[in-house]
Amino acid sequence: MTDEIGYLLDNARAEAGVRFAALSAIFDPPTFRRIDDFGIGPGWRCWEVGAGGPSVPRGLAERVGPTGRVLATDIDVSWTRDAAGPVMEVRRHDVARDDPPDEAFDLVHARLVLVHVADRERALGSMIAALKPGGRILLEDADPALQPLSSPYEHGERERLANRIRTGFRAMLAGRGADLAYGRRLPGLLRAAGLVDVAAEAYFPIASPACDLLETATIAHIRDGLVAGGHATEDEVERHLANVAAGGMDLATAPMVSAWGRRPG
Repeated sequence: MTDEIGYLLDNARAEAGVRFAALSAIFDPPTFRRIDDFGIGPGWRCWEVGAGGPSVPRGLAERVGPTGRVLATDIDVSWTRDAAGPVMEVRRHDVARDDPPDEAFDLVHARLVLVHVADRERALGSMIAALKPGGRILLEDADPALQPLSSPYEHGERERLANRIRTGFRAMLAGRGADLAYGRRLPGLLRAAGLVDVAAEAYFPIASPACDLLETATIAHIRDGLVAGGHATEDEVERHLANVAAGGMDLATAPMVSAWGRRPG
């Protein structure tokens, strides 16, 4: 995942591993529910774009078995490199700049990738070009503008602070080129690209322990930028992290829009 300025939540920081674990706990169940509905099975060839952590490519490898193939790519493969094996290849690749792999896939999947990419049109075109006739694509991207609050039930000082810090986080994302209303565009983009059987759904949990874990890791990752940008003081960041650790805040993620379609043929 990349853009012209630099991905805000880069894989190089230690917090990235915690974020990947939290994202896996939150979003892997709905991701694989949809992939399983596609009928994935032995022998499928899959491209996991912007893999980040290893959980999704591992899940794909389990489903396609020894006769299948999983290609997991990212601009930083440090968190997926050790997951490589006979079924799974891990490769450094920038979907917005590099040519697509010279092979055809039954399934192409990307989660939390396009929203952060500067040349989204080229990246999407690259993924669709890699589908074999009849192949399916599943794109999953956040839409923070659809539900912008960290705490949808803002009933106290803790929740107000959480939402103010989330506003700062959104401003930082936008400053790095993220499209905060991109998720809702996915179905239309797939139809415009000529795909068929296009549909979409949105998912976001509230009051999940994994949401607390994700919030803590994310704020630890961006705290310097929050302070430098005037979005929060050091004391406010510390108070927010303590509030999250104390529990009971019912934090939510931004909605994840999942859209899928099939290449005709």
